Amino acid sequence: MTRRSDFTRILKQGVRVGRRDVIAHVLVPSQPELVTSGGPRFGLIVGKSVGNSVVRHSVSRRLRAAARTLLDDCDPAALVVVRALGGSANCSQPDLERQLSSAMSTAMRRIEATV
Repeated sequence: MTRRSDFTRILKQGVRVGRRDVIAHVLVPSQPELVTSGGPRFGLIVGKSVGNSVVRHSVSRRLRAAARTLLDDCDPAALVVVRALGGSANCSQPDLERQLSSAMSTAMRRIEATV
């Protein structure tokens, strides 16, 4: 996911779940034209509060790896934006995966509860 309009729509309309080092915004579109094939789509927001360019890219790679572990557990139509917070640079990979997994499962439960 790379378009600003996609990020904006998910941030405004999606379910927001925060953890210590990451925030997940999840949207499962109900309109068929918005549903895409190929499984859930993930986008990342890693701002300057995380660190310099090298640190931000390292956190991005680690978040992408963590997101890959969640692909089978997510709704195939889900659109997800993960925002890294400042502490994510010092967070271990297993802890980052645990936080993202927890945030995603909570978001999916909230979405299912509203349907």
